[in-house]
Amino acid sequence: MGVFRKTLERTRKSFFGRITNLLGAGEIDDETWEDIEALLVQGDVGVHTAAALTGRLRDRMMREGLTHEDELERALRAEMLEIVSNPRARLDLFGRPLSVLLIVGVNGSGKTTAIGKLAHKFKKAGRKVALAAGDTFRAAAIEQLQRWGERVEVPVIAGQPGGDPGALVFDALKAAQSRGYDLLIVDTAGRLHTKFNLMEELSKVSRVMQKVIPDAPHETLLVLDGTTGQNALIQARKFKEAVEITGVVVTKLDSTAKGGMIFPIYEELKLPVALVGVGEGVDDIEMFDPEGFVDALFER
Repeated sequence: MGVFRKTLERTRKSFFGRITNLLGAGEIDDETWEDIEALLVQGDVGVHTAAALTGRLRDRMMREGLTHEDELERALRAEMLEIVSNPRARLDLFGRPLSVLLIVGVNGSGKTTAIGKLAHKFKKAGRKVALAAGDTFRAAAIEQLQRWGERVEVPVIAGQPGGDPGALVFDALKAAQSRGYDLLIVDTAGRLHTKFNLMEELSKVSRVMQKVIPDAPHETLLVLDGTTGQNALIQARKFKEAVEITGVVVTKLDSTAKGGMIFPIYEELKLPVALVGVGEGVDDIEMFDPEGFVDALFER
């Protein structure tokens, strides 16, 4: 929980701490519930999820006869934990000669940085990792990934800027197989979610993979910028239309008061959060811990 306590400091102080104060402020009436719901919305829990969460807490209070501050706080924790525990993220990247992890997300979300940190994390765990520079639209994207590859000492398979991303990914898969790598992490262009043709290109990359490995990609993680709050959910809905997302990486969680946006990822999108970015260092990416996350929102 320690890493989440520090990471969520801004979120906790700005909104969630005020919610626990409301629960302990004396008699709870209709106005109190409206205030709680409003604070949840301000904390980027989202209108739909905030209303659902407040309603569940109110029902539990009446059903169980809860009156004390500590009882209400425990009930709120339990309702929040139930949201972010289902579904649980379990990365299926083991038990085969080559596992393929596809990374998607818009420009500026921290996607390339997340890939570098993930490569470092898996390499430290004993995996033989390679990266594929599938964002062929921008020379700067290829160079950025290559710099990360050098930093964490992981090879980057790249082509020429402007090349066909499907062809690059095909070649990268073949190269990873022939060189004995057991994990290939594939970068993709940071497509604007409003560009239908680019989203179609993303679907094409997935189809190309299946020509080499029929069940690839084995995981597709969507990188969302934690500082963008509800805007990240709009992006996520569009990406879900283009490709089968299996999990979410939330970056920059330490730099925002909008940590509540993790709740609607589960409640509205039905997607699990797999990992979170908790700082700027190469090791600052953590598997999402639902219990640690919820507890850290209430730490005083």
